[in-house]
Parts: sequence; structure tokens; C-alpha cells
Amino acid sequence: MAIDKVPSLKRCRSLGIEAAVVGLGKKSKRQVRRTNRKVSEYGIQLKEKQKAKFIYGVLEKQFRLYYDKAKKMQGITGENLLILLERRLDNVVYRLGLANTRRQARQIVVHGHITVNGKRLDIPSALVSAGDVIEVAEKSRSSEMFKAIAEGGNSLSVPAWLTAKELGGTVTRFPNRDEIDVPVEEQAIIELYSR
Repeated sequence: MAIDKVPSLKRCRSLGIEAAVVGLGKKSKRQVRRTNRKVSEYGIQLKEKQKAKFIYGVLEKQFRLYYDKAKKMQGITGENLLILLERRLDNVVYRLGLANTRRQARQIVVHGHITVNGKRLDIPSALVSAGDVIEVAEKSRSSEMFKAIAEGGNSLSVPAWLTAKELGGTVTRFPNRDEIDVPVEEQAIIELYSR
């Protein structure tokens, strides 16, 4: 299995996104060197694709499969792509406030701490459907991390397409483009793939 081990702050700086978008609380002290080189249209499109892949923690092959799936769906392909990425189980766990970052949410899911509709699911790329109930497994509720989450509450605001409860939540519907707060220009990604 391929793993992206690039330092997060370094990647955020190179892509020009805030560390808070990825869920990191720290900021980089290094300054970006400004160059007056003009970026081509292809370079802009590639950067947008790299942003989306980095934010959601998806590698190229899987991202391409999401694009192919979004193209076959009804509606606007770019919006469908972002909706598919938002529906990933690791992203939903992050959005519900059960993890501080998407990477941590992925690890929580892989370690089997999450149940979907009462059944344990350890696949972070699984797509949730409307009406699915995502909760922390009964065995895992006694761990220190989940006790702290239950006592401290949720630092993130839960999006409107999810309803949160203690150590879990429900997917009420799929998100709209307006509710996805990721700083990605999805049309540039579609243009890049349709070359």
C-alpha cells in the first residue's frame, strides 16, 4: 500500500493553503520565496488537483477512480467529485469531530474504532449513504481519547448535512457544494482530466 509521507506543513506551504484546512493547529515559520515566474494553465490545474488529493489524503489512482465515478453521475462533475470525497468514512469521522485531522480519522477507522449502522467498518474509503449512523464502537468508548472528546465537546462545527450526537452522528443527506469549505477550484481539476 502506498503512503504519502510528505511533511504536512511543508506541503501546505507549497500548495498555498492554510494548515487549519487540513486540521493542523500550528503554523509554519518559514517564509515562502516569491518568484515572478508565470504559472501556466496546466500548472494551475495540477496544483488544484494536488490540493484536493492532499486535503482528503487520497493518492492518484484512487482519485482518478473518484473522477471516473463522478463523471458517470448526474449533475456537475466537479461538484460530484467533491461530494464523493466528502462522503468518505474517514472524512465523515473528521467532520463529526471524532478526530483532529483527516489523517487521525483515517487511523481511527483503520484500527476498528468506528461502527456504521451498528457494524464495525475499518475501510476509510467506504462511502457513507444518507441515513447511515456513524458511532464509536462500544469497546473503544472507554479509551482516553474518546473520553476527552465526550467531555470536551466538539471544537469543529458540524456541517448541516450531518447531525452530531455524543461520540457519533447521522448522515441526514449528501452535502451541497456550498457546504463544502475546501479551498479547491474543482473546475480546474475537471479540465485537467478532460485533456
